[in-house]
Amino acid sequence: MFKKVGPGVLIAAAFIGPGTITACTLAGVEFGYALLWAMVLSIIATIILQEMSARLGIITQNGLAEVIRSQIRSPFLRNLIIGIILMAIVVGNAAYEGGNIGGGALGLEAVFGSKGIKYYPFIVGLFVFLLLYLGNYRTLEKVFVSLVIIMSFSFLITALITKPDFKAILQAIFIPALPQDSILTVVALVGTTVVPYNLFLHASLVGEKWKTKEDLKWARWDTFFSLVLGGLVSMAIIIGAAAIPEKSVSGVLDLAKGLEPLYGNAARYCMGVGLFAAGITSAITAPLAAAYVADSCFGWKAGMKDYRFRSVWVIILILGVLFMSFGIRPIEIIKFAQIANGILLPFTAVFLLWAVNRSALMGGYRNKIPQNVFGVLIIVLAILLGVKSILKVFDIF
Repeated sequence: MFKKVGPGVLIAAAFIGPGTITACTLAGVEFGYALLWAMVLSIIATIILQEMSARLGIITQNGLAEVIRSQIRSPFLRNLIIGIILMAIVVGNAAYEGGNIGGGALGLEAVFGSKGIKYYPFIVGLFVFLLLYLGNYRTLEKVFVSLVIIMSFSFLITALITKPDFKAILQAIFIPALPQDSILTVVALVGTTVVPYNLFLHASLVGEKWKTKEDLKWARWDTFFSLVLGGLVSMAIIIGAAAIPEKSVSGVLDLAKGLEPLYGNAARYCMGVGLFAAGITSAITAPLAAAYVADSCFGWKAGMKDYRFRSVWVIILILGVLFMSFGIRPIEIIKFAQIANGILLPFTAVFLLWAVNRSALMGGYRNKIPQNVFGVLIIVLAILLGVKSILKVFDIF
């Protein structure tokens, strides 16, 4: 069964990036175990959406953007939506890539110290470049499985070192609580897990590994196993952060420092290795997703070694290294990407639910009634997250 694990691991690795780690750290520091239920809710929603995306990719053998191009008849509407997808994912991932590389660099800093800190972004960038340039899908899959295992052990060991209260953890998971001033943190936890570009990435990746409808059961197993593992990692970060006695923590590196007086260097090194793995995986998947989306939007049908495919991820990776190395924060681009993503997330969820219910497209593999019920609930959640993302740009939320 474990030989069938593949694209789902890349999706899990994609959402466990520096942003997720920071959100989980702050949730644990500020509210202890209380918001673990929100992470469980996020993972359930992600599994449902990603299963639909994977099923669509296997049955149609096309990426999500290709399906959108083929199913929307109005040229104006089709071009408008394709433009939003390109802006949200290609431009957005370019703006966010600096943060992904920064996460990997922070991991190196936690393990090796700050002596060579100015070189860390270039080391991370070079590592990502070599993996994407020299590797094919099978190579990347093996690398991601290894990195996710390392990341999982690192954060789970960090959580266990803190000697957590398992009874309190179970209570927090099954009895939802909403402490005062925690609603924004709940939204952040859900928003950092339910990611629109992962839906596009997953639909494309399943076609690299599986070619027949009979493989759908393995795609479902892969999605469920990988995302549950990703959820456990996220929950382990919350649990580890809850043990910090000093509550003035602003970021993930403070988590490593906060645990060190209580649990020694082990916590810092475990945290550093996990953060490095999380940064690397997100720094790979962000440009990879952008390349797959560009490929689908423009109908290239290009392989991973095609110059057009490579040119997209190379540009995004270079921009990420430059933004990180020179302390540049492309604020206007990030704001634009947030607005585009705020529009894209609910639209993608609505389109995905519509597409997987079409008999002409899915045949006997269309949604069942329970899947549609959960799908509608998730669409409501996606709309709320999308509105929140747009309002945040204008400092309303």
